Amino acid sequence: MATTMMGTKLGMTRVFTAEGVSVPVTVVQLGPCVVTQIKTAAKDGYDAVQLAFGEIKPRNSTMPLIGHDAKAGTAAKRYHREFRCTAEEAAKFTLGQTLTVSEFEKVAFVDAIGISKGKGFQGTMKRHHFKGMFASHGTERKHRSPGSIGSLCSNRGYGGGLKKGKRMAGHMGHVRVTCRSLDVVRVDAENGLLLIKGAVPGPARGMVMVRPSIRLYKTKAKKQAEKAKA
Repeated sequence: MATTMMGTKLGMTRVFTAEGVSVPVTVVQLGPCVVTQIKTAAKDGYDAVQLAFGEIKPRNSTMPLIGHDAKAGTAAKRYHREFRCTAEEAAKFTLGQTLTVSEFEKVAFVDAIGISKGKGFQGTMKRHHFKGMFASHGTERKHRSPGSIGSLCSNRGYGGGLKKGKRMAGHMGHVRVTCRSLDVVRVDAENGLLLIKGAVPGPARGMVMVRPSIRLYKTKAKKQAEKAKA
């Protein structure tokens, strides 16, 4: 059964279909992931599976994590993530089990989760797509400003200051982003690669999490059912 797995985003390229159509894809080096802990409701209060991914030098890890990974019979790992599941699903995993990209052989659509690229402090035009001021006579060095905000300073009886949620300049990017229902174009089990149609959050060489889509429309759900039976 396919579960959420971690991998490395290698970058983007394109592949051609049998009809000669060019399809943009993101290449993800998915896995191998090692099961480092299995949590049960009786012992931990809930059911979950913890996976570890990525090699790391022991000197760059910590003694508790090194010992934790050693219990699963594996070397120190860089990333550890826990994924909730049912008791029946958790029973299918064993401590120290290695999961590879072949888990997604019968998956047609996936959700890709990653940390988006950080863009630092940005103005309202880039951050919120404001149109800016008029670039004509009379507008003097204010073309990219957000405009007047004084009408909201009363905050409707809640004291001075802007109303909460006012769209202004500020930090942009570097947040967790989930792209849903992306097509799986190809699974290269020999090289551990998963080719996903379209863009995936995060920079190249960044860590991403991939899971079977948990929310599909009727047409995609039908395709997923057909591929699962194949």
